[in-house]
Amino acid sequence: MKRVVVLGCCGAGKSTFSRELAQLTELPIIHLDQHYFEPIWKEKEKSEWNKIVTALAQQEEWIMDGNYSSSLDLRLPHSDTIVYLNNGTLSNLYRVIKRIIIHYGRQRPDSAPGCKERFDLDFLHYVLIFNWVRKPRILKKIMVYEGQKEIAILSSDKEREEWLLKQRLT
Repeated sequence: MKRVVVLGCCGAGKSTFSRELAQLTELPIIHLDQHYFEPIWKEKEKSEWNKIVTALAQQEEWIMDGNYSSSLDLRLPHSDTIVYLNNGTLSNLYRVIKRIIIHYGRQRPDSAPGCKERFDLDFLHYVLIFNWVRKPRILKKIMVYEGQKEIAILSSDKEREEWLLKQRLT
């Protein structure tokens, strides 16, 4: 395992999972949020973003944390392992709200410089509809690689712990 893509809804625990996996594997983490956003949550232009993702994906080793569905076709071919954190909507929403409360007005360690945690109704709406709108498209793109790459769809904390334990023993 040298190149791992970690996907799932906001609040699913991608960054936490990636940090735990990095401790086991000593692979570097790439938090895509840190590369996508400029200060005050300004998004990169699509062409610039694609160049950045292409360069990141060509690195020798990484754990790449973040969805950014439009760039999956640039990342998934370079990966050898794909992990999808498959939380329920209410769990994701709870974790996002908890994260907002804990970090409100401050920058989280996995966020881009100058991007302070904020309350954003559009973002909460995105989390609410993610499993119905985005998840099926992401899973379809992942399953193209079935049999070619390790794919782990983890639906509970217990499954995550077991998968990480398996990596530790490998």
